[in-house]
Amino acid sequence: MKIDLGDLSAFVAVARAGGFRDAARSLDGSASGLSDAVRRLEARLGVRLLNRTTRSVVPTEAGQSLLDRLGPALDEVDSALDVVNGFRDTPAGTLRLNVPMSVARLVLPSIVPRFLAAYPAIRLEVTAEESFVDVLAAGCDAGIRYEERLEQDMVAVPIGPRVQRMAAAAAPGYLRQRGQPTHPRELLTHSCMRGRFASGAMVEWVFEREGETVKIDPGGPLLVQIGGATDLAVEAAVGGLGIVYLFEDWLRPWLERGELVPVLEDWWPSFSGPYLYYPGRRLLPAPLRAFVDFIR
Repeated sequence: MKIDLGDLSAFVAVARAGGFRDAARSLDGSASGLSDAVRRLEARLGVRLLNRTTRSVVPTEAGQSLLDRLGPALDEVDSALDVVNGFRDTPAGTLRLNVPMSVARLVLPSIVPRFLAAYPAIRLEVTAEESFVDVLAAGCDAGIRYEERLEQDMVAVPIGPRVQRMAAAAAPGYLRQRGQPTHPRELLTHSCMRGRFASGAMVEWVFEREGETVKIDPGGPLLVQIGGATDLAVEAAVGGLGIVYLFEDWLRPWLERGELVPVLEDWWPSFSGPYLYYPGRRLLPAPLRAFVDFIR
């Protein structure tokens, strides 16, 4: 059975993106062209691969089985073809990264402009989300995460600051009214801005000093999903609603302006910075190879 490779690639792109429009944007193509390609493939195979509604596009059982086998194979085809890119004077192509919001905000801004200026033929696509994903299944070349969330079969390259801290802070007016805590357990009697990951897990408040670690689960009037709603928690704290717990670098602008002041600063815990990670068993696409060399 002769199947067009372009139609197979179109199906994988649509299935991974969860829709024709998003897939078209990632491929710089048209949604109608992708729709035609998937219809041709379904007609050729004699089976429906995607369930389409006005709200979503989801693989059928047959479609998911095909995607599970076909996706990695097409990725290897792309890697093989990308070997030719190594013979160019300047690497070209698209580099797709999956990163948490904190990295998109705190790490990449100091790297991306210089990298793209150095490699003008490379296009960078960044997806920011908090959950740990299979970068290949998500259609990405590499991800950036913190050490405790890395898979064992990945190559990890340090990127950004090597030491970071979590920080607690509140508005001066709030602390004048409620008092400055002197021990993490006192936060249990304060109003705290809580965060929750997309998985449903709550962000743990951890404090450390002189070998002592204290983990608490405080209460408060506001709960936000980590990522896009994080700044709402910060602004609520600036407005005097309570105490916020976040990356020190994220809170730095408000701390420097005095809109927030440190809470329990001698208890703020340190942790190692993030890593760029990618599967070690693949040939590196030229854009990723250039990015790895650049950050090193």
